[in-house]
Amino acid sequence: MALMPKRVKHRKSQRGRIKGNATRGNRVIFGEYGLQALEGGWVSTQTIEAGRIAAQQYVRGEGRLYIRVFPDKSVTSIPLETRMGKGKGEPDFWAAVVKPGTILYEVTGISEEAAKVCFARLAHKMPIRVKLVKRENF
Repeated sequence: MALMPKRVKHRKSQRGRIKGNATRGNRVIFGEYGLQALEGGWVSTQTIEAGRIAAQQYVRGEGRLYIRVFPDKSVTSIPLETRMGKGKGEPDFWAAVVKPGTILYEVTGISEEAAKVCFARLAHKMPIRVKLVKRENF
C-alpha cells in the first residue's frame, strides 16, 4: 500500500531547502529503539514501504514497529526527451522531507541486539545515513 495524502491543497509543490536540524520528531516516543537520520534528504514512499517490510519480517511475532515519517511532498518530473518549456511536470512520486535528527522508525518489544540487526537491514534501504538510538527516560 503506497503512502500518500488523501488530499492536498496544492498538487505540485516547490522543491525547497532542508536547513537546520529537526526540532520535532527527534526523540524516541513510542518504542524503545529508534532509527535516526544523520543527514537531510527526501525519503520516497517506496523506500519507506521497503523499510517497513524488511523490519516487519524481522520483528514478526514479538515486536511492534512504528513509522514516524509520512510522505506529504509531491515530487514532479517531466517525461524523458521532452523539449524545454511547456510547464512543470506531473507529480511522479511522494516523499517525506527528513531533517537531520528525525526519527524514521521505532521498534518495541525486542532486545537491543535484535533491534540492531533489524535496523541494520533497514539502514541498507535508506538513501541517507542513519543510526540506532535508545529511548531517553526523563
